[in-house]
Amino acid sequence: MREVKHFINGEFVGSASGKLFDNINPATGQKIGIVHEAGAPEVDAAVTAAQAALQGDWGKMPLAERADLLHKLADGITARFDEFLEAECLDTGKPQKLACHIDIPRGAANFKVFADVVKNVPTESFMLDTPDGAGALNYSLRKPKGVIAVISPWNLPLLLMTWKVGPALACGNTVVVKPSEETPFTTALLGEVMNEVGIPKGVYNVIHGFGPNSAGEFLTRHKGVDGITFTGETGTGSAIMKAAADDITDISFELGGKNPAIVFADCDMDKAIEGTLRSAFANCGQVCLGTERVYVERPVYDAFVSRLKAGTENLKLGKWDDPETDMGPLISQEHREKVLSYYQKAVDEGGTVVTGGGTPEMSADLAQGAWVEPTIWTGLSDDAACVREEIFGPCCHIRPFDTEEEAIELANSTEYGLATAIWTENVSRAHRVAGRIDAGIVWVNSWFLRDLRTPFGGAKQSGIGREGGVHSLEFYTELKNICIKL
Repeated sequence: MREVKHFINGEFVGSASGKLFDNINPATGQKIGIVHEAGAPEVDAAVTAAQAALQGDWGKMPLAERADLLHKLADGITARFDEFLEAECLDTGKPQKLACHIDIPRGAANFKVFADVVKNVPTESFMLDTPDGAGALNYSLRKPKGVIAVISPWNLPLLLMTWKVGPALACGNTVVVKPSEETPFTTALLGEVMNEVGIPKGVYNVIHGFGPNSAGEFLTRHKGVDGITFTGETGTGSAIMKAAADDITDISFELGGKNPAIVFADCDMDKAIEGTLRSAFANCGQVCLGTERVYVERPVYDAFVSRLKAGTENLKLGKWDDPETDMGPLISQEHREKVLSYYQKAVDEGGTVVTGGGTPEMSADLAQGAWVEPTIWTGLSDDAACVREEIFGPCCHIRPFDTEEEAIELANSTEYGLATAIWTENVSRAHRVAGRIDAGIVWVNSWFLRDLRTPFGGAKQSGIGREGGVHSLEFYTELKNICIKL
């Protein structure tokens, strides 16, 4: 039984109020830890520590030294790889073969990538003619934004938290992190590594708790916070945006999605099936970039449905530490009830269940876990709830189309605009269609292939701003112009 405390100013501390909440393993339904819930005093202490660190050694540290520390931090995570892997998998229930290839290595890599990016990004300078003929020199400098509130989600806890903390620290900021109440382990564990490698106290702080009238609300409304970065569902993003408006606090959001895949008849069918199996069912469908709407050109529609059904039915559900496991549980019983309610809606709205649609039979030790079957539907109308609303579970609807124009219209007919996957071997079509999709990222003949130097974020209700590579600097730094009259 683990006790998870806040990490404030380099130390693990409990809550003054004594408030605790349970941490549940979603695979078994069993309690695996107790977590301290932060109130206003703990949040204030964390922000104060972060402000002090900006004025201390961290704020005065040369860029090269700061970058070197972040490289050591990444190496420190790798050195404790097995601990991070177990903590991440117990929190989420996800299979180790997913977490050991994506969550932990890419979570560590975020620190190295952004440390190197910041060292190699130039600013600009201009000579200005003046009436006296002497001129003026204008040049730009970047400075840290200050204290960054990082509110990270439960689906990829370490990866998506370090995706924000990495560039924030590389740019010289300090952070106060509020991980999801569902997945506190790895964010807390990272505090130990921060101390081991010599990151100054107050640079990285962690407070645990919930949203309204808890850690999340107290953090987003704190006047000492200079920027808020959030990954999560759109409704929560709207609430945070309203809180940030009071003090005109800068925000960067990656929010929900109802992402399409477009499968053309000239695709490589093996690639399209393999990619769609991953995009619909990886991490039990709990990926913001995942595919919930699949549009298939009519000549290959029947074959695609048949092959995706066969692939789905070969997925193995099981324990995180079983190397044969392909899919774990949903994050919680509450989320399971939400997903199952959509499974019922699909039937009520006239959909055909191709496979799945319910709950699997699991072994006795897993019987109380948040398990659902990977599910495929066909036959739903374009205005059905399961076609319009984000479900965030292991499910997708497959619909045929006849023309390229129709496919584009169907893909764009959503209030979201996060990601799209296009499957075609026609290079002209790939460029033509990708350019017309209303989404922040479009993959062609791939899915979840990420170059961390490229812009990442969503359009419409899928987010505000872009992060990744030099684009992260737009949020995590303030750009200052200096004008020198000659």
